[in-house]
Amino acid sequence: MKILIAGLGNMGRSHALAHHHHPDAQIVGLVNRSPIDLPDALQSYPLFTDFAEALAQTQPDLVVVATYSDSHADYAIAAMEAGAHVFVEKPLATTVADARRVVAAAKRMNRKLGVGYILRHHPSWQRLIAEARGLGGPYVFRLNLNQQSTGPTWDTHKALMQTTSPIVDCGVHYVDVMCQITDAQPVRVNGMGLRLSDELPEGMYNYGQFQVVFDDGSVGWYEAGWGPMMSETASFVKDIVSPNGAVSITDGNTGRSDDVEGHTKVGAIKVHQLTGDTLIDMPDEPGHQALCDAEQAWMMGAIATDANLARHMSDAVQSLAICLAADHSIRTGYPVALKDTP
Repeated sequence: MKILIAGLGNMGRSHALAHHHHPDAQIVGLVNRSPIDLPDALQSYPLFTDFAEALAQTQPDLVVVATYSDSHADYAIAAMEAGAHVFVEKPLATTVADARRVVAAAKRMNRKLGVGYILRHHPSWQRLIAEARGLGGPYVFRLNLNQQSTGPTWDTHKALMQTTSPIVDCGVHYVDVMCQITDAQPVRVNGMGLRLSDELPEGMYNYGQFQVVFDDGSVGWYEAGWGPMMSETASFVKDIVSPNGAVSITDGNTGRSDDVEGHTKVGAIKVHQLTGDTLIDMPDEPGHQALCDAEQAWMMGAIATDANLARHMSDAVQSLAICLAADHSIRTGYPVALKDTP
């Protein structure tokens, strides 16, 4: 399968390395707009600075889009129009309309569209979701990921915040977890946020939190902040509470954004029931690269088996819609009703 990777930041490199090592993948090109130092394993592949030129010259079967969020929708559709299936990093787009446009294009052109929800491929998070569903709802979701970023990582966060806030960029992961557990429709979102740095674009904030209400009565809270001013205390909270008990991650990263492995780490899961507590150790968890390997193997498998990704695509739009509604609530100061969420 011929693979083209667009965007060679942290995630793009990891996806490229996944295909470099996959026996059924052939990387036909890498795309990055600016000069970049690549690991030795990737230096022999053709390197392009223009995405359209790369598409035309390489004619890939699968395009991996790992560029900044504001280009995701256009790149994904251009790749589909060139005959390729697409794996796009989260968020799928920067607006719900664009996300729906990408999904519509995938359906119209019969292309597979995968979105980079890396937690879906993590066995510990799969177990967390299963344990929570086993308790039964309605649920209280308490989830956050605050990152104390400095130096080059803060520079990356500032670049991301030219178009996308932390609660959208990171929040889609954890809202997706909420939606997988409850299976209910979101009803209402209320958010608040604050701009904690003069280095950000006017109108952008680097700390935000929101509450979401579902139609089964479940309620969720999510919080995200980026920057050198962020606290490392209580930076990684993952709790799901129900009338029958709670499921919690007992070990996580400290909040430092240079600890990429820690962003998905579970360590152990504590299941609290009215009859007592159970601690489930999760040894030998996959690291960041192993998870990217699993994502790309899943994507190639979906293409090879003609898997039905309709629910996957719908979930990606729904989680994005919730986070963008929260962003809108923060900017306007008013709650947002989610009548049209897919």
